[in-house]
Parts: sequence; structure tokens; C-alpha cells
Amino acid sequence: MHGTAVRPRSADPKRQAIVRAARKSFVSEGYAATRIEPIAREAGVSTATLYALFDGKAGLFSAVIDDAAEDFSHQMAGVRTIEGDARQQLTSFAEAYAGFMGDPFIRSVFRLVMAERPRFEAVALRFFEKGRAEFGATLIGILVAQSESGGLKPIARPSWAAGNLMGMLEHPVFLVPLVTGDEIRVRRPLAVVVEDAVETFLARYGA
Repeated sequence: MHGTAVRPRSADPKRQAIVRAARKSFVSEGYAATRIEPIAREAGVSTATLYALFDGKAGLFSAVIDDAAEDFSHQMAGVRTIEGDARQQLTSFAEAYAGFMGDPFIRSVFRLVMAERPRFEAVALRFFEKGRAEFGATLIGILVAQSESGGLKPIARPSWAAGNLMGMLEHPVFLVPLVTGDEIRVRRPLAVVVEDAVETFLARYGA
């Protein structure tokens, strides 16, 4: 972004209330139609307080994206603690990743960035790269551990194998709705998408 400072996530309840209200507004109204005053009103703060915490609407948008990235980081922390065999760990990962990529907010951010690409490209790339890196690193760790323990076949290229599983999840839950519109639902329920992807992966890499 052009000259917009990125402030770290804070436990300040006023700031968090503003970010949550802004997230809803950006998703439902779009960037151009979003106005600061209604966000401040919904968050229960004055516009002066909002401007003291954020560098205008662009700074608020950046904060919304970074806050969402933190939410998904916390989500991944839970996946990393799952114990079990290869199928259990892969299913846990796939459910979390499909939920991430299938979240309408993710698609809304992507659409917002496409519409405002010159201004928000760096913000969006930071968001998507952080999300994908968080999930990718977690999955690679699962694959390496399961391969070493005998739960999976030896995997020469764990990053490539991880990309295969993630791609099987991304296509139906992210790319298809992105192209066809959120009102068109994927024919397969999320649980079926996850099961099919894990089964296909285990057919190739299962011990």
C-alpha cells in the first residue's frame, strides 16, 4: 500500500470492535461504498477515535486483512496439535484448509483486491502468502513426520505432495465459487470434498 502504516494486532477492545465492524462493511458493501462513520457507530466509538487508531479507510482495510490472517494462524495452531494416524491428521488438515479457502471472506478479499489492485496488491499478497505458508508448512510437517514413522510412503518431495492435496481442496471450494459466484454452491458438501481429497492422496502416498 502507498504509505499506509501496518500496525500489529492489538488486544485493545475498541480497536478490535472497529476491525470487526469494518470487516463486515468491506465484505457486504465493497471498498468504495464503505464509509467510516457507520463503522465507528457500529463499533461504538467516535470517528475521532477511529482515525486515531487507523490511517483512514485504506489503513483500516489493511488492518482488516492482517486481523483475518491472524485468525487463520490461530486456526492452524489447533491443527498442529492433532494426534493420530496419517488419515486422521490429513483429514484434520484438509478440514481446516478447506474451511479457510471456502470462507466467503477470502473470496470477498480477493474480489476487492482485483477491483482495487493498484492500491491493495501488496496487502493481498501478504495475506494470501501468509495463509498459504501457514497451511503449507503445517501440512509439510505432517507429511514428513508420517513418512518417517511409516504412516505414509517415503515422500521425496513433501512440498510437491502438499501442493497436490491443497490443490484438490482449493479447486472446488475456492476457484469454482470465485468464478461462478457465491450464490452457486459446490455440488459436493465440504465433508465430501475433504474425504475425496484425502482418499485420493492416500491412494498415492498411503503406506
